[in-house]
Amino acid sequence: MEALPFDPLPTPENGGRSREEVYSILSSEMQEFVGREENHHILDYICRLPMEKIGLPEFYPKISRSMKSIKRPNLIYPTGKGLAVHIYPDNEDIRNYYIPLEPCIFQKLDRKLEEVEKLLIDVIYDQDITTKDPEEKKELLAKALEKVCDIREDLKETSGKSEGKNGGKRKVSGKEKTSSGEGNNSEKPGILGNLKEAGKAFKIRKLQKISLTPEEFRAIKYLMLRDKVGMGVLEPLLLDSNIEDISCSGLGRIFIEHKVFSSLKTTISFEENEELNSFVIQMSEKVGKPITYRDPIVDTALLDGSRINIVFGEDVSKQGSNFTIRKFMGVPISILELIDFGTLDYTMAAYMWMMLRAGMNCFVSGETASGKTTMMNAVTTFLPPESKIVSIEDTPELQVPHKNWTREVTRSTRDDSGSDVSMFDLLKAALRQRPNEIMIGEIRGVEGNIAFQAMQTGHPVMSTFHAASVEKLIQRLTGDPISVPKNYVDNLNVVIIQSAVNVPGKGMGRRVLSINEIVGYDSESQSFNFMDIFKWDPVTDTFKFTGKNNSYMLENKIAPRLGIPENQVKKIYSELDRRAKILKKIHQAGIINFYDLFNTLIKLEEAGLTA
Repeated sequence: MEALPFDPLPTPENGGRSREEVYSILSSEMQEFVGREENHHILDYICRLPMEKIGLPEFYPKISRSMKSIKRPNLIYPTGKGLAVHIYPDNEDIRNYYIPLEPCIFQKLDRKLEEVEKLLIDVIYDQDITTKDPEEKKELLAKALEKVCDIREDLKETSGKSEGKNGGKRKVSGKEKTSSGEGNNSEKPGILGNLKEAGKAFKIRKLQKISLTPEEFRAIKYLMLRDKVGMGVLEPLLLDSNIEDISCSGLGRIFIEHKVFSSLKTTISFEENEELNSFVIQMSEKVGKPITYRDPIVDTALLDGSRINIVFGEDVSKQGSNFTIRKFMGVPISILELIDFGTLDYTMAAYMWMMLRAGMNCFVSGETASGKTTMMNAVTTFLPPESKIVSIEDTPELQVPHKNWTREVTRSTRDDSGSDVSMFDLLKAALRQRPNEIMIGEIRGVEGNIAFQAMQTGHPVMSTFHAASVEKLIQRLTGDPISVPKNYVDNLNVVIIQSAVNVPGKGMGRRVLSINEIVGYDSESQSFNFMDIFKWDPVTDTFKFTGKNNSYMLENKIAPRLGIPENQVKKIYSELDRRAKILKKIHQAGIINFYDLFNTLIKLEEAGLTA
């Protein structure tokens, strides 16, 4: 169910603030925003806020990571498509509230939604609804809604703004519930799925229409598209590009990880197992991986590329079914943006530039949610532009700017047909495709052995890995089930150790704890030689170049490739500084975008400035 964390003030009809009164005290930017017809519901929401308690929310057309320092944010920002979000302060909890401002907020639509659905059955059932394209489905449903709805400006605004703390409360299964206890079935299956069959049970009658105000129509259209084609109550969360993760741990609230405001609690929660189970079943069907008690786990991708994991049923998840969504980034974060965030510095980025251009093997290692995939995506801009890249993943998360990119994904089936395609299978196939770089989403098992064989035969490999230190990484690599021979491990050249840390005075952030070089393996002592080249200092939140004038990789691998004589290898550090300055100048020129940076590096190479 969805409930607001405050008691809404009465509607204007019942003595509350009017739109005009509230509009007059808003900033010019907010006035321009809420003044648009599709955003009137946001103005209505502000009218009913307890501003005497929390104050007037600030409006930000766009938010940035520089706002992380705000301790108790009270602000509204747009997320697109007529939606906005209110970050509502909670002085009694470490987490603040994340309130999606949807067109249906405060409106009593249960009875009218049910009437609209009944009319839709007669309009849609005999049409071709076999398309799987979500946009086509939305267009079909929107046209059908226009046929059954009579939008009238002269109707009295009965919209009935609901009263009480749980105003606008509705079950997440899509059934809307008001204080009077009325309900509807807006999430009933069949409107777009088995609608053709359902329609046969009805006699075709003369087309009727239901009269609605423009605001009621916008709200009903939004709800129908959201629940029937979209991902239901999660839709506004998926539309917000500032959200990294969406988490439901069972009964109770849905939580999110926000790029700016860290961990937040939403106003969406599940109170009954029946509702939660129904919701996750519908989600699994929408992503084409139906979940059952026999096969209670789904790990797949949404249509936008976001990664979703679902665990179904109370027998395997004692708090009730749970799910986690890791949002997909539209445009990957660039290495220069990571420098802005403080994840690493220019010299470290220049070091990775030199390593990857020279075909060195690299792992990005760390704990869950430490930013490993983000880092691996970011450094792909340093790979030679003419390279053929082959990526191998369980769930597609990697993004590569190169045109010659082969993207391969594993396949799993739920029967005994033997048609599964594993990471191991794809990696073996990749070795026959003459790649210049093999990227592996994450090494977990026997595919790690093949990856090191690929390195042994001269195929550069990049991968993420779950280990918090180089020692732990080597232990996992050489132990079951990966079982890489110890004398193969030194084929791995560079290891980035990354973590989510509490930065003094700045809150949570992601930092590269160290960049390490694997030097070799001593068979007599059965020990590995490695050294940290860069190290993060948590006291000053800066990075130390601990390997300056003492880097094995720079002096013994990179310098010879750049034609630097053996007796002048120290010149390699001047080249490193030069590249760090180039990256800084690119950054100062405002070229930060992932693809823009890649194209700029190509132009610099063509001009002979990065040879």
